[in-house]
Amino acid sequence: MFLVKDILVQSNTNSYHIAVGESLRFQLNQYLTKNYSSIFIVSDENVAALYLDDILKNFTDKPVFHSIVPAGEQSKDIQTFYQLQTDAINFCLDRESLMIALGGGVVGDLAGFTAATYMRGIDYVQMPTTILAHDSSVGGKVAINHELGKNLIGNFYPPQAVIYDVETLKSLNEREVRSGYAELIKEALIADTDFYRTLIETDIYKVSNSELQDHLQRGINIKAHIVEVDEKESGIRKHLNLGHTLGHALEADLGYGRLTHGEAVAIGLLFSLHVSEQLYSDNLPFEELTLWLRKNRYPLKNIEYHAERLITKMKSDKKSVKSKIQMVLLKELASPVIVELEDAEINKYLHSFIVRMV
Repeated sequence: MFLVKDILVQSNTNSYHIAVGESLRFQLNQYLTKNYSSIFIVSDENVAALYLDDILKNFTDKPVFHSIVPAGEQSKDIQTFYQLQTDAINFCLDRESLMIALGGGVVGDLAGFTAATYMRGIDYVQMPTTILAHDSSVGGKVAINHELGKNLIGNFYPPQAVIYDVETLKSLNEREVRSGYAELIKEALIADTDFYRTLIETDIYKVSNSELQDHLQRGINIKAHIVEVDEKESGIRKHLNLGHTLGHALEADLGYGRLTHGEAVAIGLLFSLHVSEQLYSDNLPFEELTLWLRKNRYPLKNIEYHAERLITKMKSDKKSVKSKIQMVLLKELASPVIVELEDAEINKYLHSFIVRMV
């Protein structure tokens, strides 16, 4: 059994462990440090059909409730959030209750934000079931989307634990694998050149269990180190937004669900490298990364880019400052920098990027 031992993240409010291994969904009680009055499991319709019964078997001595939301980014909205609040009230959850987010990044963000705001905050545990959620489950950023932008309504609210049963990754389809590996390669680009070289030689659909778990461990370690140093995203945590400026704008503009989060971030990574080349160095791996993304069947063609609308959405993104667009760029591999760009500059770079992507 492979286990990432003692990845401990220290936040301002609490420290929490990240456990990664096999069959952890059957061993939840050993990761819970409190005797909770009740348990509220939030999952989506796809994940619940596979794993909800396994989670329920852990809790035979206390009230256990669950709510199932539709699968997909569309569930990270105010209506679903309100319904979960209503469910929590109807289930008579109190301040000693625990919420469990069983699913991918959507469920983790949605359930985490529900936990952060129910009765001004109750404990929650992240149980990621996708590769993508290795990133979103660590660091305590929880949120829902607004139709004008992604993750604009949210909070910093650390979990009590992250319990990552890698056996649940066996059920992922190709699209979900692509989505997750985009975040892994993002982490490698900002912090670990050797990890980047490993990934760029990887066929993401043919990785062994040990390779996948090694990739996850390395990605989680990068994320955990950064968020421990900068929990509230006032400094280096912003580096984790590499690729997300355009990625988030594309998700919102095309309609949530047209691209997965990771597919949109993959395009955003290329855009960040494109801009970085203009400002810093022509030795950056734009062409290499493009080839890798194409080999791994990322959707790079037939994307509709509406420059004016994308710029508007970038400016409404939570990463913008004083209506200026902030981007994370690379001076070189593993050397990120944050820059503010004027609308005219972004417009110029977008148009040259679109030409390059045809």
